[in-house]
Amino acid sequence: MNGWSSLLPRPATVEPHPGMCRLTGEMPLVVDGPEEVAALARRFLAGLRPAPFTAGGEPRNTTETTRFAVRVREEMPAGGYELRIAERGLTVEAGDLEGVSGALTTLRQLLPAETWRSAGAPPGGWTVPCGRVTDAPAYGWRGAMLDVARHFFPKSTVLRYVDLLAAHRYNRLHLHLSDDQGWRVESRRHPRLHEIGAWRPSTRLGPDGVPDGTPHGGYYSLDDLAEISAYARSHGIVVVPEIDVPGHTSALRAAYPELGRPGEEQAVLDTVWAGGSSISPTQPVVAFLRDVLGEILDATAAPYVHLGGDECDMSWWAGDPAIAAEMAAHGYTEPRQMHGHFLRELGGFLAGRGVRMVVWDEAFVTGGVLPDTIVMAWRGHQVAERAARTHDVVRAPLFPTYFNFDQSDLPEERRSEGGPITLADVAAFTPAPPGWPDERRSRVLGGQWQVWSEWVPHERHLDHLAFPRACALAEVLWRGGVDDLAEFESRLRAHLTRLDALGVEYRPLGGPRPWQTGGTGVWRRSGPGRIEETKKWVESISREP
Repeated sequence: MNGWSSLLPRPATVEPHPGMCRLTGEMPLVVDGPEEVAALARRFLAGLRPAPFTAGGEPRNTTETTRFAVRVREEMPAGGYELRIAERGLTVEAGDLEGVSGALTTLRQLLPAETWRSAGAPPGGWTVPCGRVTDAPAYGWRGAMLDVARHFFPKSTVLRYVDLLAAHRYNRLHLHLSDDQGWRVESRRHPRLHEIGAWRPSTRLGPDGVPDGTPHGGYYSLDDLAEISAYARSHGIVVVPEIDVPGHTSALRAAYPELGRPGEEQAVLDTVWAGGSSISPTQPVVAFLRDVLGEILDATAAPYVHLGGDECDMSWWAGDPAIAAEMAAHGYTEPRQMHGHFLRELGGFLAGRGVRMVVWDEAFVTGGVLPDTIVMAWRGHQVAERAARTHDVVRAPLFPTYFNFDQSDLPEERRSEGGPITLADVAAFTPAPPGWPDERRSRVLGGQWQVWSEWVPHERHLDHLAFPRACALAEVLWRGGVDDLAEFESRLRAHLTRLDALGVEYRPLGGPRPWQTGGTGVWRRSGPGRIEETKKWVESISREP
């Protein structure tokens, strides 16, 4: 399969022309655009440079035969680009940095798979076929969520995933930075958050797991978070940090018990399965979290912050004197009204910094939204459609975007939370269903995949679960859907050679590799997936008022 027929995601229009263009790291670069665009183009060219000398010791060829021009045109759509390749030069025109990144990704896919390796170019450079590509994304939000709370992934993994997302034209990296099992970001104003909340003494996998007795944890310094955000921006990707409140807060309460239920034991949970905790939704806690969110915003300059709002235990709120007093002051009669009030208070703080709040869909149900809040809908189509009546929506339904689920019903699949969610299931996903009214479809910003890390202890396992399903969702979000599954799978097979070159330990299309199976130990699968039961459960909770 030649380069034009193996592009993934498939561009809107492709026009092959006769001839070839030779690319070298020394070709002249002309940029009409901001410095960040010039830096991105220079990095691309640097990847085309060979080692200083060939194996025979001869100097490399520095003959300049082609010209590389990059222009930013504000009238083009966000993320859109045009790539023109001629024998005497290349031209990229794009609406923004994200569009330039997409054009360079397409150009790189037209080169041999070896160009995705770190060894550099051959002395004479690479040749690329001439032609023209015009392209723009169907959806503006094309994201991936990494849960670094249940199992911590080091900064190197996050930076690597920025590269992998850019290679598939994703533009959002959602980092789930806090949960019952760990707090993953430094706070200089409230340091016990990372000194205590980032560590647990042991880990139990699942409700029937046995404690392993091994300490686990880690956190990103604010400097780390600033680095990750800057690196992502330079690749056309926006980092969306999430601090999950007021539920999923055992680690926060372990660090600052006074923020939780009085008299209750506070500890970072050692089972990555349990949850259901909560903090007090009162003004002192709001003030505390404003401090923390302010530090995160100073480090990241994030345009969006996710506040969670899901799966919150409100059973004790009505009986707490401080909460009851605030409820009375606001005229509230139900604890869920305090849930919404709490999130709106934090959302107002974010709005004052020019930042949009993002929440899971439970917060929409309790009124924890502002007019410009983005609702991330995970509980199925019904709640997503309800939210889209009034708010922008990012589709993240458990089925089929929770990639921590099995990939098939093969008995040798590694144990996970459920499933299966197959490659074909992901390819069939429609973020804005055609049956919805047009005004609701227009509020669907896009979608994203999730890897919740309860059962994902290391980077190899993350690769195995994310890919190649992330390739299918990239096609859905960029093109608007997968029109022909067989044709997509044909392009995907060619694309997997690029993932091989990048060192991605994906699950092969024919079944898991030996290390990706369950074997006979703790990862052995106990039975087939229960996806139909899971679907019914998700749909049932999406109908809750």
